[in-house]
Amino acid sequence: MRPVHVVGLGVDYKNLTPLVSRLIYTADVLVGGTRLLAGFHDHPGMKIPIRGPLSNVIERVKQEMLSDRDVVVLADGDPLFFGIGTRLIKALGAEHVLTYPNVTILQAAASKMKIPWQDIRTVSLHGKNDIWPLLRALVSSDFVAVYTDHDFHPARIAEELIQRNVDGFRMRVFENLGGEREQIRILELCEARESTFSPLNLVLLQRVMCPEIPLRLGIEDSLYLHKKGLITKREVRAFGLCLLDIQPHHTIWDLGAGCGSVAIEASVLAREGKVFAVERDPIRVQLIRENLRRTGAYLVEAICGEMPSCLELLPDPDRIFIGGGIGRDNSVLEMAARRLKPGGKLVLHLILFGSLIRARQYLNCLGWPFCISQVQVSRSKNLAGDQRLEALNPVYILSATKPEELL
Repeated sequence: MRPVHVVGLGVDYKNLTPLVSRLIYTADVLVGGTRLLAGFHDHPGMKIPIRGPLSNVIERVKQEMLSDRDVVVLADGDPLFFGIGTRLIKALGAEHVLTYPNVTILQAAASKMKIPWQDIRTVSLHGKNDIWPLLRALVSSDFVAVYTDHDFHPARIAEELIQRNVDGFRMRVFENLGGEREQIRILELCEARESTFSPLNLVLLQRVMCPEIPLRLGIEDSLYLHKKGLITKREVRAFGLCLLDIQPHHTIWDLGAGCGSVAIEASVLAREGKVFAVERDPIRVQLIRENLRRTGAYLVEAICGEMPSCLELLPDPDRIFIGGGIGRDNSVLEMAARRLKPGGKLVLHLILFGSLIRARQYLNCLGWPFCISQVQVSRSKNLAGDQRLEALNPVYILSATKPEELL
């Protein structure tokens, strides 16, 4: 079986190397998007447009290869940079795929801006309906490039970011780079969401203002907007986050989120995951959203609703934190136990004896292993030219692990 050649055309396919040009024009079969194939309308070979599920196209490629035909797949830029090359290697095997990289649209855009493109974090929303990869990138990067498509176009991206209170970024849209209708527009997000763009575009988001509060573990209580007393104190917050044992890819639920302090700092640890801060009080939800904006914790999504019903549509979590009490019945605890992934961890911060006893009894009935700790924190206060220690309310912390499912 002959290998398939996956060729990056670059920004201008008229400037191909002699080797790549020869591969293309001697091929029996050309595969590519409609726009790329149109550039080779006079090619005598069979043409397979990439439409519909990519798996169907890959199967056609495989059949042509088995028929001992020379197959060339046309790609933009570098076929292994958010390109079709990765899918072909996975489906056909690395030994059956040869790739020929070219200049990417990202490199061309970076050149226009006169910035090193290795400083630009890049995500692709092409063919996806999930903005989380972009949110993760915006948390820690000053330049973020976005590969778009007809659904995730620049105006929609701007609208999604505005809805999530993303602040401090300006949008550059590179349209038709290398073509006669090339243009580069610099827009505020509110302008971009009202604009229309060429389907052939790249979005670059540039940070123009840092968050008011640096996102980190151990943010001072006074920096969070919160109702008096309704915040998990910094020392207790750190203890709870330690027991949660959050890994970068985890999905986190913070139930009864208050001002969102636990969710915000959990997002520092779950930097490649998802964090949901669930709160029923609309005023507190507004505080959460403002705290997200002020810290740049864009990875956290604030959910306003009554539990447990509002949890139905959320993805199953790897970790659950309950800091706002367990209510008068066990309905929230029951939902948490049912939805938590096997091997996942549940951490509860409790003040009342009755809540502690009820949670302990419920977990005993489930047969989950758990541990109870009491955290007592005292903070210094100035008095008569000296200092004394003033105690905060003690907190019971119950941490449990959901057993792995039996095989």
